[in-house]
Amino acid sequence: MAPKRTVPVQIFGQQLRIRSDGDAARIRRAAALVDETMARVRARTGTADTLDIAVLAALNIAHRLLAAGESGAARPASGDVQLGALIELVESALAEDAAAS
Repeated sequence: MAPKRTVPVQIFGQQLRIRSDGDAARIRRAAALVDETMARVRARTGTADTLDIAVLAALNIAHRLLAAGESGAARPASGDVQLGALIELVESALAEDAAAS
């Protein structure tokens, strides 16, 4: 097992230090994916709440991961459909809440 090292990354304007024995380049790529997904969620929903943005970004990434794992299937699993519907529902609620403010 490789020794643990600290990899500095920036996600959503926050400097974070990730301690891992994993590949530093892979950690930076993962952080970049999270940062980009959070930026897209913020642009789409208009919400400013960082926790809401982080949860929606996590749901989006999980949805893509599940879809990639099922890419050979003839149709999406019911869980994937439910996850996609949940993401849309939460984004819609956040957009309505932002519009009401």
